[in-house]
Amino acid sequence: MGQRGKQKHYRTGLWAERIAGVYLSCKGYRILARRYKSPVGEIDLITKRAGRIGFVEVKYRQSLEQAAFSITEFQKTRIVQAVKFWLSQNSQEPYKELSFDAVLFAPWAWPQHIQNAFEERSG
Repeated sequence: MGQRGKQKHYRTGLWAERIAGVYLSCKGYRILARRYKSPVGEIDLITKRAGRIGFVEVKYRQSLEQAAFSITEFQKTRIVQAVKFWLSQNSQEPYKELSFDAVLFAPWAWPQHIQNAFEERSG
């Protein structure tokens, strides 16, 4: 993939993250962080609603199904590590529930918000 292709994918990803933030805000979520970077990984969006903290991965692909399956085990591991780091830095507030969510995008389809898209795996 050439430099132009990479730039296009990067811009599409940024667009999807912005739209996901607006979409979740309209659903009553408060955006706590966007593109949170830690030494161990990145979280696209961190949201809060009614004591529930959502760590959101945003994916844009040619179909919603492709977007769902594009979250790899490696990415899940990195997200979980980044969440643990974030929690270690933000533990002063009690959270009733934590979840790993996804917002999926595809051309000509409504965004799809999946709560608890995956779970932390021990071991």
